[in-house]
Amino acid sequence: MTRPVWHGVHVATALPFHDDLSVDYDGYAEHVRFLAEGGCDGVCPNGSLGEYQTLTDEERARVVRTAVEAAPEGFHVMPGVAAYGAAESRRWAEQAAEAGPSSVLLLPPNAYRADRRAVVGHYREVAKAGLPVVAYNNPIDTKVDLTPELLAELHHEGLIVGVKEFSGDVRRAYEIAERAPGLDLLIGSDDVLLELGVAGAVGWIAGYPNMIPRATVELYRLAVAGEVAKALPLYRDLHPLLRWDSKTVFVQSIKLSMDLAGRRGGPCRPPRTALAPEQAAQITRQTREVLAKGYR
Repeated sequence: MTRPVWHGVHVATALPFHDDLSVDYDGYAEHVRFLAEGGCDGVCPNGSLGEYQTLTDEERARVVRTAVEAAPEGFHVMPGVAAYGAAESRRWAEQAAEAGPSSVLLLPPNAYRADRRAVVGHYREVAKAGLPVVAYNNPIDTKVDLTPELLAELHHEGLIVGVKEFSGDVRRAYEIAERAPGLDLLIGSDDVLLELGVAGAVGWIAGYPNMIPRATVELYRLAVAGEVAKALPLYRDLHPLLRWDSKTVFVQSIKLSMDLAGRRGGPCRPPRTALAPEQAAQITRQTREVLAKGYR
C-alpha cells in the first residue's frame, strides 16, 4: 500500500544566503539532495525556518522550483503557503501545484486573531487549489489556535489531511484522534518528538535534521515504532539541541549548528539578528557535544 506523501520526515529547510544575503539556490539544491541521502522523506520549503517572510515573490517561487528539481524520485516537497490573506495563500498553493509538489503546509490567517468562521473560510479557499493540505497549528506565533474541535471540523469538511501540531501540548494527540479519526498527526516541534511519536504521529515536520539527518531520522523511526527503550537514550542526547526548535531564535540556532557540523547554515536576513554571545556559546557547546558522540 502506498504511503501518503505527507507521511514521514519532512525537513523544514533552512535557506542558505550568500554573504550579500541573496539566495544561494545552488546551495539550497545541494542541501535538498543531502537530506534525501540522509534518509529523510521530503522537505518543506518556504516555512518560517526558510525565512519565507523575507523573500520576494520571485525568490519564493524559485525556492519551490529549486526543491522540486533537486528532489530525487520518491522524495516529496511540501511547500509552506502561508500568507496574510486566503487569496494569496491560494495563489501560492496554485504555484506549488504547477511546480510539482505533492502537498502544501498551511497556517491559519496570521495577520490578526481570526475567529472560527475566518479560519474555515481560509482553508476552504486554499483547498480549491487541489493539493492535499496539512494544517499548521502554531498558536504561539499566530495567536490562532487550531483546537482539536476546529481541526475536526476542517477535516470532516475534507479541507485538510493532517496537522503539524506545534502547540507543545502532547495531550492533544489523543483528543485529535478521538474527534477526527483519519486526520494525520505530524510532529511540529522537535522537542516533543518522542511523546507525539508514541502517541500516534505518522510524520514529523522537522528542524534539526537540517544538521544531523541520519541520527534524527533514526530517532523518529524508533519513536513511531514504539521502541521507547531504544529511542530514549538517543532522545536524551539530542534534546538539548532539539529544544532550540521551539525558541524564538530557532532559525539562528539551527543555522549555527549546521555551520558547526560542516553544513552551510550562514546568516539570516533581517529582521533576525545575530545570536546573543551567551546563546551562541551554549548552542556551540551543545552542538559539539552531539557531534563528538558521532551523531550525523
